[in-house]
Amino acid sequence: MVFKAYEYIKEKIDFTPEIGIILGSGLGGLADKIEEPLFIDYKDIPSFPVSTAPGHKGRFVFGTLSGKKAVCRFHYYEGYSTEQIIMPIRVMKLLGVKTLILTNAAGGINLNFNVGDIMAITDHINLTGTNPLIGKNDSRFGERFTDMSYTYTPSLIDLASKTADELGIEIKKGVYLGLTGPSYETPAEIRAFRTLGADTVGMSTVFEVIAAAHCGMDILAFSLVTNMAAGVLDKKLSEEEVLEIGALKGEQMQKLIAKTVERL
Repeated sequence: MVFKAYEYIKEKIDFTPEIGIILGSGLGGLADKIEEPLFIDYKDIPSFPVSTAPGHKGRFVFGTLSGKKAVCRFHYYEGYSTEQIIMPIRVMKLLGVKTLILTNAAGGINLNFNVGDIMAITDHINLTGTNPLIGKNDSRFGERFTDMSYTYTPSLIDLASKTADELGIEIKKGVYLGLTGPSYETPAEIRAFRTLGADTVGMSTVFEVIAAAHCGMDILAFSLVTNMAAGVLDKKLSEEEVLEIGALKGEQMQKLIAKTVERL
């Protein structure tokens, strides 16, 4: 399936993308900044899963943003297998992508965080209960047992931090905890996750990151704290809040990513 998708896309583009970008809920505005965009709808790609999540456009965008890259995004809770979820990563690898940048909308667990904070992910905790590399290994992408010690590339985190300082954007650093969703976490779960050392929590990113690490890509990822996690504030969680904060603060993240890409 991966190679059929790759062959279809390769016929549509006339360049080799070096940077892949995966955008989270409410953060898709960066795709609008890509110059000379070429759109390829997921539904037209052979065997490719189609996004149904609110705020997610079901298509790749190829073009120039201080370099060339592809954009795609969909969640595990939409009912797809882990193999389907990591398909875009492997397609990007085949197309020539060397650096993957990911964003997600996340709940803030760290009590020192506030809604609207941007966090550079330094590590993650996978509590989805599975791993996208389970099954027969395809050695064309990577080794059977993938080292995860430096998954989030330290030099890219340093570059993003320096770029943020120059732009006057404050960013946090911390650990992202990934779950399957689609229900939000309970207050008791959030207390447990805080004990484990998690700073933000969300329903995406970890599968794509594991696949990218397997492919040998450099990885830079950000969480936008679109809400404080369950029990932190005395209020219910809502998807509307996630999308609203994403729209309000997403512009800062777009500037940060665009400038960081320029310096890669």
